[in-house]
Amino acid sequence: MVYVVKPVQAVGPMLRMSFRILAFIVVLCLGAPSVDLHAAEQSVTFEHDIQPLLTRFGCNAGACHGKSRGQNGFALSLLGFDSDFDYAAITREGRGRRIQPAAPASSLLLAKATGRLPHGGGARFASDSKQFQLLVRWVQAGYPRTPADAPKLVRVVVEPPSQSLVAGQSTPLKVFAEYSDGGRRDVTESSAYQSNDRTIASVTDDGLVKGGPIPGETAVLARYMNNIAVCRIALPIPGDVAADAYENLPANNEIDRLVWKKLKVLGMLPSGVASDSKFLRRSHLRVIGRLPTPTEVRAFLADSEPDKRSRLVDSLLKRPEYGDFWANKWADLLRPNPYRVGIKAVWTLDAYLRKSFRNNVPYDQFARELVTAKGSTWKNGATVIHRDRPLTVEIGSSMSQLFLGVRLECAKCHHHPFEVWSQDDFFGFAAFFSRVGHNGGLSPPISGGEELIYTKPSGSLRHGRTGANVLPQVLLGEPLTIGADKDPREVLADWMTSPENPFFAKVMANRVWSEIMGRGLVEPVDDIRATNPSTNEELLEFLAEDFRSHDYDIKKLIATIMKSHVFELSSTPVKRNVGDQRNFARAYRHRMRAEVLLDAVNDVLDTEESFAAMPAGSRATQLWTHRSSSLFLDTFGRPDPNQDPPCERSSDSTTPQILHLMNSPQLNAKLANDKGRVARLAAGKKSNSEIIEEAYLLMFSRPPTAEESKKAAVSLPEKDRRLAVEDLFWALLNTPEFLFID
Repeated sequence: MVYVVKPVQAVGPMLRMSFRILAFIVVLCLGAPSVDLHAAEQSVTFEHDIQPLLTRFGCNAGACHGKSRGQNGFALSLLGFDSDFDYAAITREGRGRRIQPAAPASSLLLAKATGRLPHGGGARFASDSKQFQLLVRWVQAGYPRTPADAPKLVRVVVEPPSQSLVAGQSTPLKVFAEYSDGGRRDVTESSAYQSNDRTIASVTDDGLVKGGPIPGETAVLARYMNNIAVCRIALPIPGDVAADAYENLPANNEIDRLVWKKLKVLGMLPSGVASDSKFLRRSHLRVIGRLPTPTEVRAFLADSEPDKRSRLVDSLLKRPEYGDFWANKWADLLRPNPYRVGIKAVWTLDAYLRKSFRNNVPYDQFARELVTAKGSTWKNGATVIHRDRPLTVEIGSSMSQLFLGVRLECAKCHHHPFEVWSQDDFFGFAAFFSRVGHNGGLSPPISGGEELIYTKPSGSLRHGRTGANVLPQVLLGEPLTIGADKDPREVLADWMTSPENPFFAKVMANRVWSEIMGRGLVEPVDDIRATNPSTNEELLEFLAEDFRSHDYDIKKLIATIMKSHVFELSSTPVKRNVGDQRNFARAYRHRMRAEVLLDAVNDVLDTEESFAAMPAGSRATQLWTHRSSSLFLDTFGRPDPNQDPPCERSSDSTTPQILHLMNSPQLNAKLANDKGRVARLAAGKKSNSEIIEEAYLLMFSRPPTAEESKKAAVSLPEKDRRLAVEDLFWALLNTPEFLFID
């Protein structure tokens, strides 16, 4: 592709000739590299040729001149999102000292980049490189901008889009820029590259991909002018697998077929099926957040019908605990800071969430109610999210992350470093909320007054960089003019929940998959982007389409996932999946979340927790505010009440958690409670073997093995056995089998 650009006529013909004579003398004195000034006739322009080089060599990265105040007096926009700023910084700042039109090769810009002058970033390229020649030609031509009427960059593609390698094998990538006039340009040498996992595949600055030592799959990113293309690299496990191994695997539904298809690419094989007891315990904890009772365990283990697992899933989804458990999960995403919105507003939002999940409100309706909420924060809980985020730019970025899985926050100040989103996208999306009105006093936390949320007849949002008023704009869409008689949020909700929206169903399907399977197909679950691809894109697309086709029924989506054979897999690895952590060749063990674990302890010991502002006998999953004091919940990762939603929890085990289970005075008091289960069992007529079996059924949803019964019986005397029973329960509560969902 050739751009016809006229050189800048900065000086007259005679002066230009004089400068060229002077440049010849300077080059001789400084020893500047020789440059073929007639190398190519293709015009070089700033936006199409020079800015991509600055990105490739890290000049405009956050650690260099792209940080907020630049580096050593020279500042560039982060990753080249502001071409006007960058062009002025290079060609005009400091009276144009970085550019020498009379002696292009001696320009400060090139002398620093090649290491001929001291440079904190070191030499970025050699004096005999193609990049050096390109910069010289640009300066010699009068450092032109790309013409406004030049073809626009439409997208960047990488070839091959996917590749299977073996350890140590290399393959070169080719990157092409495609333009609005149908043109295609090889930009391999001007692109920057990055691997998402270097242990699986590394990539050089020139786009040469090399297989690493660890089998698996990763993405290699190619960036050109803030456009990104992804090449999927797979490293199968060495060795052959029988041709019919995958065809003979059970397939309860499409989920299984798509997971097996992915495992075949990687040469993995799935683990065996989990036992009935593990499936029962896993299902209860994943759907309703509580352990099965010994009676439920015995009944399920005694059931010999082939469809008992499917029937179990259906029955759990009808349980009343489902609403509280899933509302508690969504409270992490929406629950506001009580110091900002007031106590009553927090309670109103919590009540709204619980009612929505108890009634299984369709997800599209649920999202619409939150996005377009109006009315009193004391009567309509959905309005509280707008009170919590009163600034237009705050609520906009929050809604995009929550319902679209798009993290626009970075684009508020600069182009998103790992995506296509620009400042225009950020402010255009936020502008849908520019007419949200607030009426009422605010004096949180206790006396936080009632506030009314309404739609104003007018309102605007100014662009953060240009200062111009911004029209509402959906992602990947065009600016919209919305009349005063229409709420912009209604327009946004229509677009969000439409079948054509590429984000809405996908991000919720990924959230639900993560909650049921212990890990999302995309991690983090609310960061869906080209540079963070799904581990199984076909599966994610299927889940999203299935969710849409069933009218956004969350329970139906959960049932589809749990009735797959993949959900039934054991966590015990086999030889050909021992390193798998993201392809679901086996189940992934996961620690119970704080509220579920506390309820489980109380269920096992038949004790109750006392929470402030809650009736007696309340469960931890029913808490409506994180300000209810609980050392146990805080220790096991309950979010800080001052943390802004969405709150992320860590499932990692920590030393304080281990010490708390071992030494907590509160837990020891429950073990020694005169009205608790331990005291009743010790004083009752059950034999030691029956007590041991009851303990195992309560905590592990299985009877003890013969060896476990023998070891436990040794510690239980026939008389004065209460302390011994307390020790038995204490020991079992401190095991990983109790703490983790297996």
